[in-house]
Amino acid sequence: MPRINLLPWREAERKRRQREFGIAVAAAFVAGIAVVFATMFVYGQRIDYQKARNARLTNEIAELDKSIKEIDSLELQKERLLARMDIIEQLQRSRPEIVHLFDEITREIPEGVYLTGLKQTGSTVQLTGIAQSSTRVSALMRRIDASEWLKDPSVIKVETTEQGPARQAEFVVDLKQIRRGDPDQAEDAG
Repeated sequence: MPRINLLPWREAERKRRQREFGIAVAAAFVAGIAVVFATMFVYGQRIDYQKARNARLTNEIAELDKSIKEIDSLELQKERLLARMDIIEQLQRSRPEIVHLFDEITREIPEGVYLTGLKQTGSTVQLTGIAQSSTRVSALMRRIDASEWLKDPSVIKVETTEQGPARQAEFVVDLKQIRRGDPDQAEDAG
């Protein structure tokens, strides 16, 4: 005789499939949440790592800015020291010039000419004095023009005055002092 199963197997199969589907949906949901949290964790780690790198770069930039400021101040100090060295070097070179100036002026002053003042500004020298006549001032100009340490004499003022029976000429003369080793003077001399 044939056996007929009258049990509701279709119903049991449907419940089993629904249970498996529920388990699969729950597993997929849990897996999805796990993937989301894992992704968030990974990106959080990357963000933290980038923030740490940015902080390190910011600190390094701040240190470099300090170094740049220090280098700038050292450059400024170097420029000031070089300027001082140039001034000292110029003073050292010009040391004997004043001796030559006084020596040359005493040699070139003709008889009858007396200086009452001498003023030097850079290489320009201004002589103020009294001469027995304006001819003596002209002689002074010729002698200065022929000098090896003085050049370019120019009369600013010659005024003849009478003091009692004697006449005298008060004068102001500008001239240039020749500086040895000065590139401007070397061009003028050549």
